[in-house]
Amino acid sequence: MPILKKGASSPDVIKLQQRLQESGFDPGEIDGVFGAATEAALIAFQQSKGLSADGIAGPQTCQALGQDDAATDTATMNEASSTLPSVAANVTANIVSKMFPGTPIGNINQNLPFILTALQEAGLADKDMVLMALATIRAETGSFKPISEGISKFNTSPGSHPFDLYDDRQDLGNQGRPDGAQFKGRGFIQLTGRANYRTFSQVLGLGNQLIDNPELANQPDIAAKLLAAFLKNKEQRIRDALLNNDLKRRGDWSMAAVMV
Repeated sequence: MPILKKGASSPDVIKLQQRLQESGFDPGEIDGVFGAATEAALIAFQQSKGLSADGIAGPQTCQALGQDDAATDTATMNEASSTLPSVAANVTANIVSKMFPGTPIGNINQNLPFILTALQEAGLADKDMVLMALATIRAETGSFKPISEGISKFNTSPGSHPFDLYDDRQDLGNQGRPDGAQFKGRGFIQLTGRANYRTFSQVLGLGNQLIDNPELANQPDIAAKLLAAFLKNKEQRIRDALLNNDLKRRGDWSMAAVMV
């Protein structure tokens, strides 16, 4: 099924409206026209499933709705992405340095090989995903090296201990002091929170090493693998956003502090 959004008009929209109605979300008249009522119903459905509530019926949303060909669409996308040509061999420090004005080229020389290797191993070495990785680094750690999050008004109350605002963040899986400081942002993507350190430690096959020694997230090879794992986790939604030229949604993936 094609990606559907407001303004679309086709038999596929009828199928979408029917599935929304069957799922308890009223799309209005079943007329094959993707209007405001269908968009509102779709957003409500996406919110109920913890999906990106963008009002666009992409493969993940269709799969959640149980549309017959959603799984096929997802498989097709995965197959297509795995056969995209790798550009890693053509990405040099000199090229990347033009995207990072003011960044010491020594940092790029040192860390770029780790990043490209991690992207290749994750099947993300095509042009779109390499550029997405570089954009994420530019947004999170413009110095092109893994760093620890600094103290700011967003993580520390005036006069309080560092990262106190993170200590009891249940959405990050933190369990009180000193979790805020212990699991502050680190790496190329600023991995943040006990839950994310635990989850991605397992994803990388490190057991509980990132929980026991969070500073490992700043080790260049591990930081690069965390970046690739984050992008892999969000790959389908990133590619959907790129396909639809959705600049806002595409930019959201740079905000990697909360990854799960």
